Amino acid sequence: MSLSQRFMPLLLAALISLGFASATQAADEGAKVVYHVDFKDPTRYSATLTSINNIINYYESELMMPEIHLVFVGYGIRFTTDDNLKGTPYVAKKPLLDRRDELKGRLDALVNTRGVKVHLCDKTRSEINLGKDKLYEFIDTTASGVAKIAMLQSEGFAYLKIQ
Repeated sequence: MSLSQRFMPLLLAALISLGFASATQAADEGAKVVYHVDFKDPTRYSATLTSINNIINYYESELMMPEIHLVFVGYGIRFTTDDNLKGTPYVAKKPLLDRRDELKGRLDALVNTRGVKVHLCDKTRSEINLGKDKLYEFIDTTASGVAKIAMLQSEGFAYLKIQ
């Protein structure tokens, strides 16, 4: 048996292995998503939470570990606190008040059991003088929500905003 015949199976195995590594690396890069919430509709926000759960389920079924970020800006602040935000442009109204506990529970589950990272634009929070102590305990603040989104996109995160 010639030298090339003996090493052909090893070479073939190495090439196949490299192919799988490339496919895995490409798939891992696709497992990064940032969701943008700057709207006030609780039904649309509920759809966002459902979408996040669905995308995590998909990635996990593909044996991938997704990294999901949720960034709240403007009206999105309504979903980060139990404060009714009276006297602000973001005042909580009946449709939100009726669903607040459910939506908070779903977000809490995504953060604490599914590893979603949540950020609130600190510019939005400080504009209305809402103390950080009024935010849900799992909410992280970021100096600028839109800058956070831009930074995540530059790191390869896909941008999603539920309509």
